[in-house]
Amino acid sequence: MTFENKRAAGIKSSPSMAIALAARKLAAEGRDIIDLSLGEPDFEPPAHVAEAACAAIRKGRIRYGVPAGCGSLRQAIVAKFKAENQLDYALDEVMVANGAKQILFDVFLATLEAGDEVIIPTPCWVSYGDIASLHGGEPVYVACGQETGFKITAEMLEAAITPKTRWLMLNSPSNPTGAIYSAGEYRALAEVLVRHPRVLVISDEIYEHILLKEVPFISFVSACPDLRERTLIVNGVSKAYAMTGWRVGYAAGPNALIAALSKMQSQSVTSVSSVAQAAALAALTGDQVFVADAAGIFAGRARIIADRLAKIPELDFTPPDGAFYAFIGVKRLLGCKTAAGEVIADDPAFAGHLLQQFGLSSVPGAAFGASGFIRLSIAASDRELQLASERLAAMVHSLTR
Repeated sequence: MTFENKRAAGIKSSPSMAIALAARKLAAEGRDIIDLSLGEPDFEPPAHVAEAACAAIRKGRIRYGVPAGCGSLRQAIVAKFKAENQLDYALDEVMVANGAKQILFDVFLATLEAGDEVIIPTPCWVSYGDIASLHGGEPVYVACGQETGFKITAEMLEAAITPKTRWLMLNSPSNPTGAIYSAGEYRALAEVLVRHPRVLVISDEIYEHILLKEVPFISFVSACPDLRERTLIVNGVSKAYAMTGWRVGYAAGPNALIAALSKMQSQSVTSVSSVAQAAALAALTGDQVFVADAAGIFAGRARIIADRLAKIPELDFTPPDGAFYAFIGVKRLLGCKTAAGEVIADDPAFAGHLLQQFGLSSVPGAAFGASGFIRLSIAASDRELQLASERLAAMVHSLTR
């Protein structure tokens, strides 16, 4: 018996989560596994965040919330955009959701007609295209290689736009590459978008605070204020405050779009957990030293992995500017043979051999729309990153032509 409709049947489970589950299974069997597959900070949120959640429970703040999010949290989000991004949003122009991923679900559910196209520069986060497809959209992947810094250019954008284009998906700092768009690069894209008024923009800024070098972050709307009424900013507390499991994301955009997203939420999950919202409020309004300290830790880890990978000349690696990933080119090793005589035909085969024989879990670049790469999360201890680099080097040196 078939239970899925055609749209659901065409959707894959999250590749990164599937790989993480495979790594956990091997670890449960007693294997020595270093799992660098998921993008998840490896330390606890600030203490005052957990205390705020406990206080909410003790005080009985555990009832249904409003779909757009509680007023105090939305006011904190408004204040965040004003203080950090110099952007003015009204209360009815922001909303809270169960993670940034749900915002993408809501926006595509609310706005896409069958056949509408969503331009997605690759490499990209594994879920963008599937979420668009699930709601009747057609992902249009635009390959952005190392020659453009893994970023879409104005010329590439112009060539990808058709009469069916509805959304442009942007992500800076990027998962999986760590690339950050400059204000000038954003403005060049805006010059194209001005000529195509039907095209809207989603700017995924979830890694805003994870900056690894001196490359600054700028919000798309800060760089391109004339496109404010056509842009939805997506953000959340998962990465900056190590709150992945709390599932609190937020968005800012024109009030008519936010109202549509809130309507979708009212008919799906009703609202975000009141306890999680209390924790997120504490995160946004409390001491922000944690955020800067965490970014500093990630920057140190990025240097460790960059130093180690530089000693493996068979790999191609550009150190990331932001986020907490190492996106590593393995194309020169494809076609090589393992010690058992098996051919490493592609990056999924490379990642599979790395996990099964060397105990290091990674995500193949194919999952991000960029074959010939693997992604390692650097959200791990210095010791784990050192060991991971040694295991990767051991596999590379074990291969033969």
